[in-house]
Amino acid sequence: MPLGRQTIDRILQPADPQGQEGQRKRVRRSFLDTFRRAAGAVPFTQDLLASYYCALDPRTPVASRGILLAALAYFVLPTDIIPDFAPLIGFTDDAAVLMAAIAAVRANIAPRHYSRARRFLKRDTTTDGV
Repeated sequence: MPLGRQTIDRILQPADPQGQEGQRKRVRRSFLDTFRRAAGAVPFTQDLLASYYCALDPRTPVASRGILLAALAYFVLPTDIIPDFAPLIGFTDDAAVLMAAIAAVRANIAPRHYSRARRFLKRDTTTDGV
């Protein structure tokens, strides 16, 4: 069940400042665990991690942070349009939302964000997630 453009656009609407703070806290608390569970189902793991670091970077423009936080908050929700625990298709809606968000803010995902993502991936795979 692919998501329509209107649904993705609605999900990616930045929240008000208070809502963004709630999303930021939820993302910081849940992102890495969700990322590890989804890593095999999401083919763009480096971009996903870089977008996480970009969303938490205070140097990122507010509008871009808002879009990324909305997408990442959707990603960490275990029960969204297609529940993440559904075999084979659980992360397909998340992937569509994340790809749209990354495409929308790609110019703000800086080399420093990709560098952090590569370091995390290298460390995480060499320590089996410890």
